[in-house]
Amino acid sequence: MAEIFRKIDDYRWEIPVGYKPGMRVPGIIYVDEKLLEVIHKDQSVEQVANAATLPGIVKASLAMPDIHEGYGFPIGGVVATDIAKGGLISPGGVGYDINCGVRLVRSNLKKEEVLPRIKDLVQILFNEIPTGVGSRGKIRLGRGAEERAALLKGARWAVENGYGEKEDLERTESGGCIEGADPDLVSSKAYERGRPQLGTLGSGNHFLEVQYVQEIYDEKAANAMGLFKDQVTVMIHSGSRGFGHQVCTDYLVTMEEAIRKYKIELPDRQLAGAPFDTREAQEYLAAMRAAANYAWANRQCLMHWAREVLQRFFGMSPKDLGMNLVYDVAHNIVKVEDHIVDGKKMKLAVHRKGATRAFPPGHPELPSVYKDIGQPVLIPGDMGRNSFMLVGTKRAMDETFGSTCHGAGRMMSRHQAIRSAKGREIHRELEDMGIYVRASGRESLKEEMPEAYKNIADVINVVHNAGISTRVVKLKPMGVIKG
Repeated sequence: MAEIFRKIDDYRWEIPVGYKPGMRVPGIIYVDEKLLEVIHKDQSVEQVANAATLPGIVKASLAMPDIHEGYGFPIGGVVATDIAKGGLISPGGVGYDINCGVRLVRSNLKKEEVLPRIKDLVQILFNEIPTGVGSRGKIRLGRGAEERAALLKGARWAVENGYGEKEDLERTESGGCIEGADPDLVSSKAYERGRPQLGTLGSGNHFLEVQYVQEIYDEKAANAMGLFKDQVTVMIHSGSRGFGHQVCTDYLVTMEEAIRKYKIELPDRQLAGAPFDTREAQEYLAAMRAAANYAWANRQCLMHWAREVLQRFFGMSPKDLGMNLVYDVAHNIVKVEDHIVDGKKMKLAVHRKGATRAFPPGHPELPSVYKDIGQPVLIPGDMGRNSFMLVGTKRAMDETFGSTCHGAGRMMSRHQAIRSAKGREIHRELEDMGIYVRASGRESLKEEMPEAYKNIADVINVVHNAGISTRVVKLKPMGVIKG
C-alpha cells in the first residue's frame, strides 16, 4: 500500500496525479503510519483518487484520518470545486444522511451527582426520546405551510415553536439554517418519509450520550465554552433521517442523467453530478439545503426534550441546571464558501462528507463568543471510547478548506461487526466498563461495538499534530441511548 503514496510529512500522504488516468489534482490523506496500515482494507484510497478527477476540483482531493469507503466519495473526504469554472456538484460528495451532525450541551451538574443515578436517567431518556429504525416523533407537522416552514427555517422553526431558546441558534453552525432551500424541489416520497420522523434520533451510529469532561487540554478554549473538569455534558448525534436519505436517492437518479447530458466522463458513476450553474445542480442544492434544515430542526428538538428530562429528573430550574448549547456542527453537506487558493480568493462548493468544518479564530462566520479561540469542533467516539472537543485553526483554512475529521471511522462493515460479536453481550461488556446503554435492538449494539471503529485517540492525534484542529477537552461516556 505504501508504494502508492509519497510521504509529505508524518501526518500527510500524497497520491500523485499520475496514479490514475484523469486525475486533475493530487489526493492528500491525513494519516500517520499506524492508520496508513488500516486504510488499505477497503476502496477508500481508490475513491480519493477517483474524486480527484472531478471537473472544477481545486488544490487536492482530501481525506481525513477517519477515512473509510462510502458511496462514490470516501467517508472522511473533502472536495472543493470552483463554481466559476463549472465545478461539479455531486450528491455522492454529501452522502445519504444529509447534515448528519453533532451538538454538545453543557450543564452545571458534576459527575459525582449523576453517576449513582445514571441507569435511571438513561432509561428515562430512552423512554422519552424516540429512537430506532422507523421511529415516529412527537411532532405532527401539518401538511403545507407548517412543514415548508420547518424546511425553510431549520432550527429557527424549532425555536419559534417552543423547542429551545434563541441563544441556541447563535451556537449552531449557520445559525441552524442554510439559506436557499426550496421545499418545492423535494419529492412527495421524501415528505412521506420525513413527516413522522422529525424529533427522532434514528438508528445506526446515531446516539444521545451522557458524558463528563475527563481531561482539559486548553483552559482558555474550555473556559470560553463553559466547560470544566468532571462536568456533565450531553452529546447528540443525528441527521435528516429518511427525509435526507430520500432526497439523496432522488437526485442520484437526476445526476446520472446529467452526466450523460453534459458528456462528463468519470471513473465511477457514483461520483455523478452536474456543473454548478446547471438546473440539475441548483435543484439538488436547494433540496439538499431543505434536508440540512430538517436535520438542524431535528437536533434542536432532541436537545429540547433532553433538557426537559434532566430538569424533571434532577428537580432543577433551567437556570440552575445550566444546560446550554456549546455548539452544533454539520457533516455531510456542501456549502458555497470563500477560500484562498494559490493566493487568489475563490468561491468554492466545498463538499464535506464525514468531515467537519474547522474555521480559525477571527472567521466572520463564528459566534462572537468563539471569535478568539476558533470554531468548536465536535468529534464523537463510539459507545466505549471517548469523544473530543477541538477548535479550528488557520492551518486548516490554508490546507483543508477549513475542514477536519468527523469521528473515529469504521473498520468493520455493519455485517462484519454483527458476525464478530456473535455470542457476545455488548451491553454487558459496556456496563463492565462503567457505561450504561439502552438500545431499541441488540443488533444495533453489535453493529456499533467499539471494535468496529478505529481508536478515536489515534484519529485525534493525527488532526491535532497535523495542526488542522487542536484538542480542547476529552469527554468520557457514562450512559448512551441508541436506535
